[in-house]
Amino acid sequence: MLILMIVGMAEARSQENKNGKTMKTYLIEREIPEAGKFTQEELKGISQKSCEVLKEMNAEIAWMHSYVTDNKVYCVYKAANKTLIEQHAEKGGFPVNSIQELSAKIDPSTATEEQ
Repeated sequence: MLILMIVGMAEARSQENKNGKTMKTYLIEREIPEAGKFTQEELKGISQKSCEVLKEMNAEIAWMHSYVTDNKVYCVYKAANKTLIEQHAEKGGFPVNSIQELSAKIDPSTATEEQ
């Protein structure tokens, strides 16, 4: 259910970036015990580390946003490929339990779209 909500909120279709390269959308699941208890300062630090690594990588990857639950963090990224997501996690010291390429976007308007 949560993953469907995230897919509904994330832009799931491949898009081209400003250099004309295809960027796919990925959902990353990170198991982080008690993530839901992180303070704003801790979340800020994690965010800063992620942004720092992305800047250093200077690659076809962008962090869109993340959702924090009790014991997991679900992150939505745009990237040219899955390997860039793995490299970002390794360089930043972030756990990765699952990386899924999103194949479609649905939301309430999907129920009323004409074929």
